Amino acid sequence: MKNILVINSGSSSLKFQLIQMPEEHVLAFGLVERIGQESGKLSYSSEKFSTSEERQVSNHSEALKSVTMLLMDSKNGVIKNASEIPAIGHRVVHGGDKFSETILIDEKVKTTIKTLFSLAPLHNPPNLTGIEVAESIFPNSRQIAVFDTAFHRSIPPRANRYAIPNSFYEEHNIQVYGFHGTSHKYVSEKAMEHIVDKKSKIISIHLGNGCSITAIEDGKSIDHSLGFAPVNGLIMGTRSGDIDQSVIFYMINQLGYTAQEVSDLLHHKSGMLGLTGYSDLRDIEAEAEKGNRNCKLALEMNAYRIKKYIGAYSAAMNGLDAIIFTAGIGENSNTIRALVCRDMEFLGIELDENENAIRSKEIRKISTNASKVNVLVIPTNEELEIAKQVFSLTSTSTSSV
Repeated sequence: MKNILVINSGSSSLKFQLIQMPEEHVLAFGLVERIGQESGKLSYSSEKFSTSEERQVSNHSEALKSVTMLLMDSKNGVIKNASEIPAIGHRVVHGGDKFSETILIDEKVKTTIKTLFSLAPLHNPPNLTGIEVAESIFPNSRQIAVFDTAFHRSIPPRANRYAIPNSFYEEHNIQVYGFHGTSHKYVSEKAMEHIVDKKSKIISIHLGNGCSITAIEDGKSIDHSLGFAPVNGLIMGTRSGDIDQSVIFYMINQLGYTAQEVSDLLHHKSGMLGLTGYSDLRDIEAEAEKGNRNCKLALEMNAYRIKKYIGAYSAAMNGLDAIIFTAGIGENSNTIRALVCRDMEFLGIELDENENAIRSKEIRKISTNASKVNVLVIPTNEELEIAKQVFSLTSTSTSSV
């Protein structure tokens, strides 16, 4: 039996779970939200204690230190000291062409993760920060990296190559890498259990501050909305998603922006934030209810982009058995789910409005009985998937690691 701490550092959040493996027993879990914003929030729960408090958290380092203090609190903590955690699993968004499997972290691995900052500027930096802070707090724990890009290694060349000169692929490894792979893998496996068919055509829609959609055939990723870096595809909290490349050239050549300024704009100032002034969908939905036209349009645009990908991936797989909504927005926003599934009868998608309105942490079907496509809400558990991979790796002999 091992206690495995899983750290999932997102672009504006830090999720964690302390899990006893292989029993998959969660000792404690929690979330630090809105990191770097004025109104942050820290939530922590264990079997004997829970707390939720508003607090400003300036960066990921501060967030992880706060979590650690709660885990080792003399009165309400679940461990006495750092030695009770032999292994820590870290979600790392971009592994480039260097990492395709879960790996023990050393200085070389950290250096390589750092070289990939430019490909995932919102994610790899906080991912590496999480690793470095964990190393200082848990110096005797084995630090393990689990890469979001690994699940998408099965995408075939016809889908993962760009129509630019071959030399860019052959010499610089420019291709579709894909992201949120840990989440898409976990929920698609749950969906296959739910519909009792391993040979399934599934579209998994991960909607959070970052968003992506994956075509999964017989358990393998065959196409994905995010590509070389996690900025294209669906409209996200602060990221633009798909955009005509000509707009970028126009901004540089005609409007006087530098390449770095455009990159910063597309990563940090676009998406729902650029359209509405808000990056959190809860704020946008509240404003839309009040009649805010920009917020109403942004919700429509968001859903429309998802619908286009559903149509494309249904065509690519020549069929569709199930759609999964997952992650913070996918699991909790009945508004987005309803907008996405509206007027999709041609593809055999019919939403049950009553089921869609229900809030639950359980796997549930929200399509009608007449719907030819199962529409499922499946809470993602990237942390458990990471813990499984960490346990598998650390259970082998030291030499094999």
